[in-house]
Amino acid sequence: MMMSMAVPEETLETREAVSSAAFRDAMSRLAAAVNVVTTDGPGGRAGFTASAVCSVTDAPPTLLVCINRGSSAYSAFADNPALCVNVLGADHRDVSNTFGGKTPMAARFARADWTTRETGVPVLEDALAHFECRISQRVTVGTHDVLFGEIVSMTTCDERECLLYFDRQYHQLPPVASLA
Repeated sequence: MMMSMAVPEETLETREAVSSAAFRDAMSRLAAAVNVVTTDGPGGRAGFTASAVCSVTDAPPTLLVCINRGSSAYSAFADNPALCVNVLGADHRDVSNTFGGKTPMAARFARADWTTRETGVPVLEDALAHFECRISQRVTVGTHDVLFGEIVSMTTCDERECLLYFDRQYHQLPPVASLA
């Protein structure tokens, strides 16, 4: 059970500000799945690599995705009504690097095989999981937008290793069946 405690206002005022660099260093210690988030529609086809993805609720099934407003993919996501979170396997390092860099959008999509399903956004054919979402809400926080997506379609695959990002490096997590 989580309990919320109010922090006295004078305590907040006397704390030193957390620097962006210190925050990024601490966050590098938080292991996260590696995903490629894609979209298509009136704003065009685009995608980016993201670890800032998490579940929000299962009623209705909803994810959140964070996107930097300065990214080359931002305008497409700002104008399109849907997105897909494609969970990457250990064999997708090149895909992650391509979508995480300055590669032109068309060249990013040329690195893997894609299909479309319910929403018409690109779905990575061999993703460990995919979550197609209709964007239900957008919230601006600092340099990023938080996109809330209600899931309309998804698939999973349990037979391959998961690609994780921790301490600014890729790592692999074997499938659950391999751990038993």
